[in-house]
Amino acid sequence: MTSATPVTTRFLTVPDGRLYYETRGSGPLLALVGAPMDSVPFIPVAELLATDYTVLTPDPRGHGRSVLDDPEQDSTPESRADDLARLITNLDAGPAIVFGSSGGAITGLALALAHPESVSTLIAHEPPLRELLDDRAEQRTEGEAIIAAYASGDILGAVRRFFASTGLAMPEPVFQQVFGGERSAEDLASERFFYLHEFAGTAGWEPDLDGLRGTPTKIIIGIGDTSTDLFCDRTSRELGAALGIEPTLFPGGHGGFMEDPEAFAKRVREVLRDN
Repeated sequence: MTSATPVTTRFLTVPDGRLYYETRGSGPLLALVGAPMDSVPFIPVAELLATDYTVLTPDPRGHGRSVLDDPEQDSTPESRADDLARLITNLDAGPAIVFGSSGGAITGLALALAHPESVSTLIAHEPPLRELLDDRAEQRTEGEAIIAAYASGDILGAVRRFFASTGLAMPEPVFQQVFGGERSAEDLASERFFYLHEFAGTAGWEPDLDGLRGTPTKIIIGIGDTSTDLFCDRTSRELGAALGIEPTLFPGGHGGFMEDPEAFAKRVREVLRDN
């Protein structure tokens, strides 16, 4: 994707691989973080926010252009938090504001626990924390079935079950177009890494709630205003209840920053201004 804003692209060497990241704009450091989502879907909202912030968009380990020396090792929230802390330190512009989406929200929570000096404010947007749910046993069983299906070679079946478990709708023609056709080797490697080396450790992560209550990081829990009663709406509200934080609504659904980048960037500015 071509950027309208000047972008700096770099790699940072870490003990077990290399991390790709981009920066654009100027001002306070704002990191937009996904997992397994890489930096590309963040570009539209990053460009809008780059008028006020230095926006950092990394590819998480094992995805996009961030490669590991051992591609069969697992990615955990803690390892991704360590990566993000290293990136922030390397830029010498911290502490950062961090917007984490989905698994990236869990990365942000792990960052606030392990490296609170690196993050002043965290917007944890729809973290999929299944262990906070009353039906977590059933969710664990379904998660194990999804991973087993993928490992057996039933790729489309596993992906269908994953989407069904989250409540995220994808019409069959769109599903076939995205997952059933010719796909790049990079996309296939990223997908494989997620299902076999990242999904279990992210969905099954149990946050240290006492640690989050005591962290100096300002935590904002974000929920899409069209996500009502979906999996990540439920997990986000449970996290808010546990921490005594009223969730903040953002436009759209789980990927609202992709659905309407302008409205989403405006809301991010409002939330940060008011907090």
